[in-house]
Amino acid sequence: MHIDYFLERFKEHTDDTAVIWQDHSYTYADLLGLFEGDLKLLKAKIASPLVVSIEADFSPHAAALLLALIELDCIIVPLTKSVAHKSEEFKQIAQVEASITIDADDSLTFKHEERQVNHELLLKLKQEHKPGLILFSSGSTGKSKAALHDFLPLLEKFKTRRHCLRMLSFLLFDHIGGINTLLYVLSNTGCLITLQARQPDSVCDVIERYHVEALPTSPSFLNLLLLSEAYRRHDLASLKLITYGTEPMPESTLRRLHEILPETKLQQTYGLSEIGIMRSKSRSSDSLWVKIGGEDFSTRVVDGLLEIKARSAMLGYLNAPNPFTADGWFKTGDEVLVDGEYLKILGRRSEMINVGGQKVFPVEVESVIQLMPGVEDVAVRAQANPMLGEIVTARVKLSSPESVSAFKQRLRLFCKGKLEHFKVPQKIELVDHLMTGERFKKMRKA
Repeated sequence: MHIDYFLERFKEHTDDTAVIWQDHSYTYADLLGLFEGDLKLLKAKIASPLVVSIEADFSPHAAALLLALIELDCIIVPLTKSVAHKSEEFKQIAQVEASITIDADDSLTFKHEERQVNHELLLKLKQEHKPGLILFSSGSTGKSKAALHDFLPLLEKFKTRRHCLRMLSFLLFDHIGGINTLLYVLSNTGCLITLQARQPDSVCDVIERYHVEALPTSPSFLNLLLLSEAYRRHDLASLKLITYGTEPMPESTLRRLHEILPETKLQQTYGLSEIGIMRSKSRSSDSLWVKIGGEDFSTRVVDGLLEIKARSAMLGYLNAPNPFTADGWFKTGDEVLVDGEYLKILGRRSEMINVGGQKVFPVEVESVIQLMPGVEDVAVRAQANPMLGEIVTARVKLSSPESVSAFKQRLRLFCKGKLEHFKVPQKIELVDHLMTGERFKKMRKA
């Protein structure tokens, strides 16, 4: 069995709380019962491994169902409400043969789909009777890509026991970070505390009520947390660890967070839908320098760009060209600085702004502008320019009304001495909305 070690640990901790969902506690005995029931139900409906979508958020049934489908060698396509408008497109790309919806009451609805699998990567995995996982990228910089994994290498690292934690399910069920959170908690018989809403006050309320120890999240959400000051209205003393990833962290956000929560360890993580989540170690809680790697991962920097070789790397995209080098390294597209064993991730080279040959990374500019009084959010990107090739532009949300000309003058004065002149935005647009997507990542495209 693929998940024997999960089930053995569940049986050792039957009375311990596994999941808190909608203010109800579910033990590992409850989870075992759901798993066994789902396994019986699915065996009656599935004669051979299928590509199966799960439309759900985190819940006891979602956790049990994921494990049952792994055990039946199915290829799993997790989907959430955040991609509801794309779900049919995603099912078509993934060649989904059956769909399962987990309803608001945690009940399960199964449906066979009128599709047949013909993609060679999917056929190969099915013929080998290996469970799979298909993850779609957010598509924030283009079309969503479908990354197909053999699930077994992704599961391998969870055989090693690590810290047992009460952890929040902030990252979504269809995100590599969300799947990693779930499997980490279950493999270490911790407690997964689920969320009904992912706004700062809701999150802080759950942390306080259920004594959450670990919050895996994104820099964009942490900026919202600081902006909302929800941390002042709730007791976050239980919080031992905040891990952040999915996008570059503005230095100003990290420093403010460290000042506000000095007893909480802040740890940068690194992972991609294409390779899984790597082990990481930040130089310190207020440092953006991070050491990444761990078992079955190798890293190298080529022409300033990070490349990774991983045993858990995807088999390939279902709808895009092969992104691996001839010798098996995945090109992340992330530009990095190197200091011994530590890296500093500057951002995607595709988002880099080239001002007359000078490099500008959006997060560096955003980090400074976010320190300005009255600035609630900022997103920086390139705009074509006939003289310089590109110029820096910024969309800014302010807390109170101000004219563009007055703000631009204030911005230039504020940035003087903090940013080189070519990094200061030449064009400003004031907007009335936050520039954070449904997956709590910065949306820089207009």
